[in-house]
Amino acid sequence: MTEVSIVVPVYNAGPYIERCAPSLLGQTLGRDAYEIVYVDDGSTDDSPARLDALAARHPGHVRVVHQENSGWPGKPRNVGVRLARGAYVQFVDQDDELAPDALERLHRLAVRNGSDIVLGRVTGTMAGPSNVFKRTVERCTAADAPLFESLTPHKMFRRAFLLEHGIEFPEGRVRLEDQVFMARAYVRARTVSILGGRPCYLWNRREDGGNTSSRPTPPETYYGHLRTVVEEIRAGTEPGPLQDHLLRRSYRVELLRPVTEPRVLQRTGPALERYFTTVRDLARTAYPPGVRDGFPALTRLRATLLEEGRLDSLVELARRTRHIRPHVTLDAVRRDRSGRLLLTTTTTLLRPDGEPLTLHERYGRLLLDPDLLTGIEGAEHWDVPHPLAYATGELLVHDRAHDRWWFPDADLTAGLRPLGPGRHQVVVSGTTAIDPATLADGDPVPPGTHLVWASAQLLGIGRRARLPAGSRPRPPAVRTGTPPRLVLATRTAPHDQLALTAGAPHRTSLPDHLLLRTTASPRARRTARTVLDRLPPPVRARALPLARRITRTSASPGTQRTP
Repeated sequence: MTEVSIVVPVYNAGPYIERCAPSLLGQTLGRDAYEIVYVDDGSTDDSPARLDALAARHPGHVRVVHQENSGWPGKPRNVGVRLARGAYVQFVDQDDELAPDALERLHRLAVRNGSDIVLGRVTGTMAGPSNVFKRTVERCTAADAPLFESLTPHKMFRRAFLLEHGIEFPEGRVRLEDQVFMARAYVRARTVSILGGRPCYLWNRREDGGNTSSRPTPPETYYGHLRTVVEEIRAGTEPGPLQDHLLRRSYRVELLRPVTEPRVLQRTGPALERYFTTVRDLARTAYPPGVRDGFPALTRLRATLLEEGRLDSLVELARRTRHIRPHVTLDAVRRDRSGRLLLTTTTTLLRPDGEPLTLHERYGRLLLDPDLLTGIEGAEHWDVPHPLAYATGELLVHDRAHDRWWFPDADLTAGLRPLGPGRHQVVVSGTTAIDPATLADGDPVPPGTHLVWASAQLLGIGRRARLPAGSRPRPPAVRTGTPPRLVLATRTAPHDQLALTAGAPHRTSLPDHLLLRTTASPRARRTARTVLDRLPPPVRARALPLARRITRTSASPGTQRTP
């Protein structure tokens, strides 16, 4: 029985077909449980021949459909859904890949919950870290999960759900066709599941720049299609708080982008006026007032200036806010009895002059920092009735060797810190528990050096910063994993950033402990390189194996050069 159909739209994919195909053919779900449906959208290169050869090598498992060119991926995907034999459909683009066990894990979660949609974690050169996939969520909806932060269609869908509600991609050259499709699906889905942990989908940026989403589009066309996304959300929801909530993502991310740094500072003259006029018209005619009014302070200010037609004020605001930077402190570091690293941190924001970004009390109201806004028409005396709205923070650990991001368990809360009479600062603080035994998507931390970052959203300003190691004593290394390895809290040069350094498995003796601690020191590594560079060539050749062992033990590939 066919459980899942993978639908792949193809247009002039060339060798990318052979890059993608092995990841689809080798799924652990089992060959008899899924099929691959390629829909060739009138390719003019050798893609049709490549696809036919692939189908000939895998009869019954790979199917190929050829059609006239429609100009965009929407129609090929719709054709693939109609021809699919599986109970579930997984969309994959021609230049992307699936993890070997992706279908098995996604399908298991879907069947367990009767899900209409299952989101699998996305990674790759087209994807950044997203806390949507921080944890597995068995059952949720757009009303209680941030689903609209994930609007690509690289997901698994119950085919009957799509057919029952007539959910299709717009056909022809339609930008944001993915968002239109996902908006239609999200507002109608009764059960959505999110699969955290190991990545499922590798979203790749093509070396030749051939990704469809990279092609330029005039603002009138682009935002005309965004209006369609808005209309789909409004058509699928009742007016009120939920609808406003679902519409905020497109307003914040798409609509405000041309009037926010860096874009608003990169365009000038008629080009800037063109974008400003286009997005202002959409803001005033497509979005209910509740959308703007629910934003945090600075986002609401930008939206108000946009709708009031104050382009000069938006430009000046961008000049001042682009240099607002985070200030992160490591207040305490220790290990608990289970070996978890406990990091207590505080994150705040600083103005470009280095002073805290503040809120001022005036006649029972809180006003956004006058030193930031003075002289900006329409922005002075800006009221902040809900200073902690959307205020969040978290720590992330970055495995640079494989460009993976991990989200440890955190208990961070936002609050107001008094700075003197009538002055306050929004801060996010608390303790994050990093468990070396499970940090890597449920697995032990792999060998190498992994950097710790702090991320925060305060007053509508999002920033990510290196977590400084500071001068506090750090706890000893801990043994973890099977096979066991040593994990040590270290610092990296030249930024003095806190990191986790994991040794190679099986190496947990006292000499290995000392080697790990010594080589985790930036100063020790620099000294070792200097000494090795000065050795006579025969001696240096004998020392290189040890140097390579040190490099493998103390750093991820690419973070240190081999002596």
